Amino acid sequence: MLISCDKASIICNKVQYKEASWWQKIKLKLHLRYCGSCAEYTEKNTALTSLCDKAKLNSLSEADKEKMRKLFEGHQ
Repeated sequence: MLISCDKASIICNKVQYKEASWWQKIKLKLHLRYCGSCAEYTEKNTALTSLCDKAKLNSLSEADKEKMRKLFEGHQ
């Protein structure tokens, strides 16, 4: 039932991207009750995600990423 801090950080990231299962969320909540470092990490991660959402940041499309890769490869 108890998880390591490494696992907790992975689950925290999954939660931010809505990829965590309900069981993972429960394990994370239990871990955060006794681990202040992970609780602080989760709080900062949540704040960062909130700021990114408010800024309406978007990632590049796969086609744009491919174009960028080709540009970088041509300059090496």
